[in-house]
Amino acid sequence: MARETAYAKINLALHVRERRHDGYHELETLFAFVDAGDELTARRSERDELRVVGEFASQLSDPFGNLISKALTSLPHPGGLAITLEKNLPVAAGLGGGSADAGAVFRIVREAFGLPEDWRQRAAKLGADVPACVESVACIGRGTGTQLEPVKNDWASRPVLLVNPRVPLSTAEVFAAWDGEDRGALPQGPVSELAEQGLNDLEPAAISLCPQVADVLAALRNTDASLVRMSGSGATCFALFRSRDIMQEVATKLASENPAWWQMQGSLR
Repeated sequence: MARETAYAKINLALHVRERRHDGYHELETLFAFVDAGDELTARRSERDELRVVGEFASQLSDPFGNLISKALTSLPHPGGLAITLEKNLPVAAGLGGGSADAGAVFRIVREAFGLPEDWRQRAAKLGADVPACVESVACIGRGTGTQLEPVKNDWASRPVLLVNPRVPLSTAEVFAAWDGEDRGALPQGPVSELAEQGLNDLEPAAISLCPQVADVLAALRNTDASLVRMSGSGATCFALFRSRDIMQEVATKLASENPAWWQMQGSLR
């Protein structure tokens, strides 16, 4: 039986440059991944199957619309794979949960059968974040996020705390609420410089739709975190810390003060 973690994706920076002719937006983003997320187990079967368990299982009501099912359909493999998804990440949360799940399926298939040469194109058809989620290492994404470039990761193993107010946010609605102002390109350099000098251009739009995002950001900024930002289109926010002990102290305090908020602790991969 194979087991894979679908590593939570965060955008350490996300610059929205312009609206494209195809209706999508031109993006420049710094992808990073946390060493925690959903968990997938897979075994050989006569046909492809999917079972979903875990805290957020009820939020995935359509198994055939699930990106795991779509990933399995998109990849050639003999026989079938029966996959159990432990859904630990909230849905519509800016963490690329479905994309991370699909990326984990690509790794499961790669390990068992190998991937076709055009796997990157197949991944991109499933979603803009999926190609980055297959390898789940820090990288720069351009275009809609599918044009990937390597980046020097000088923040690997940095402790990170994810916090979500348990309010789903529609990516399309957040982009529709974006003010349309191009605030410039992603800077150059290693992960640390890109993250510290970068922005998330969607934060104001997300806060206009979900004011709780501002509450989470304020709570995290009132700590010893070295960087606090919203991930993707929200509503999950993240805080990076100098040490795991500091992160755990902050997590305990936040859980006591805001018990309804979802949390996940980890380290950057």
